[in-house]
Amino acid sequence: MKTHLAGVPMYALVDCNNYYCSCERIFNPRLEGRPLVVLSNNDGCAVARSQEAKDLGVKMGTPWFQLKDLVRHHRLIGLSSNYTLYGDISARVVQVLSQFTPDYEMYSIDESFLRVDRMQLLWPSFTTMGHAIRTRVRLWTGIPVCVGLAPTRTLAKLANHIAKKNPQFGGVFDLTAYPSADLDKLLSSIDVSEVWGVGRRIAEELQNMGIQTVQDLRRASPKMIRSHFSVVMERTVTELQGTPCMDLEEVAPAKEQIISSKSFGMMVVTREELMEALATYVTRAAEKLRAQNSVCGVLQVFVHTNQFRPEDPQYSNAVTIPLPYPTSDTRKLAAAAAMGLRAIYKNGFMYKKCGVMLLDLTPAGVIQRSLFDAVEENYQHSATVMAALDGINSRFGRDTLKVAAAGIAKRWVARAENKTQCFTTRWSELPKAMAN
Repeated sequence: MKTHLAGVPMYALVDCNNYYCSCERIFNPRLEGRPLVVLSNNDGCAVARSQEAKDLGVKMGTPWFQLKDLVRHHRLIGLSSNYTLYGDISARVVQVLSQFTPDYEMYSIDESFLRVDRMQLLWPSFTTMGHAIRTRVRLWTGIPVCVGLAPTRTLAKLANHIAKKNPQFGGVFDLTAYPSADLDKLLSSIDVSEVWGVGRRIAEELQNMGIQTVQDLRRASPKMIRSHFSVVMERTVTELQGTPCMDLEEVAPAKEQIISSKSFGMMVVTREELMEALATYVTRAAEKLRAQNSVCGVLQVFVHTNQFRPEDPQYSNAVTIPLPYPTSDTRKLAAAAAMGLRAIYKNGFMYKKCGVMLLDLTPAGVIQRSLFDAVEENYQHSATVMAALDGINSRFGRDTLKVAAAGIAKRWVARAENKTQCFTTRWSELPKAMAN
């Protein structure tokens, strides 16, 4: 790898280490050094693991009930997901990163790309800048990060992986500052599946072609790779060779479908209970729909029993409902969902899950006019009501206002028996400093 030249792009990927677990440790230092997992909705399975939990052999997605022996013998701790806290801390991390360069892109809740070559003259080296980023983020937010630096995003992701897996680099690795011969040897020791965008299936196909390591893929012909895979993989190889050709989209594309569904913490029997749950999930889906400024033309409702209880009678069904005209109005979507549920509900079954899928999504400003109905008037009135609904719920908390079909009790909120406080977003849950 050649030394970085002025004017050539240089990217830093800043990745938060064991992010959910790190967020939990900020406000509870007693979790430091303890094996810790954060659980999915309804406390189902491990979606985040501390390094101590990984060292115990805990795999991503392991069901919580299968980890009880580790709880007894190794004091493993399981906490419910606290997405409000994680989202707020993520915003704070990004705010710190923005002080290093105006050119940054949030890739996920725990990863951000920074274009740092324009800041080159402010630092003795990019490695020095990387260490400054690590220090400031940890000091100002409490979150440990690793920094990978390289002339392309694909290489920056790879550099970050190297920084995480090799403690001798101190959490920062600049590909351009590493001797070429040593870099070749290092990349020859990394499995090709670690390359950004190379999933399990592609990795298997590459390995069948004799491409086992990152270095093997880096040496491959981009055109040959394209003939076997796609233009995206061709660009991946080109980026591995040091030429930037893949850009993140400045704005994430709108989803083409939205699904809202969860398994129940208890078996549900009556149609009224199912409707309450379904209306709650419709509410969540409609919020996402409005957030991306889309409307929905088709709604699908589905229900099913617990297939893992073969001793119980089994039933599953779904119905698709075309709407009279596209909408993002929670009330109209809930009414359509109720109609769908009436069509597929059957007595005598214990239901484990229901959900809704919003289909045929289009931009909110593109609505087919009708010769007979006051569609435009209805749309404007609906948009005003939904804007007020979203504004109140944003200010005073989710479900401060909701459709009556969702019920009064919060029975359909995901189970979270070990959820910590919000700490940073709710006055009543601010951390308290106690005097001795």
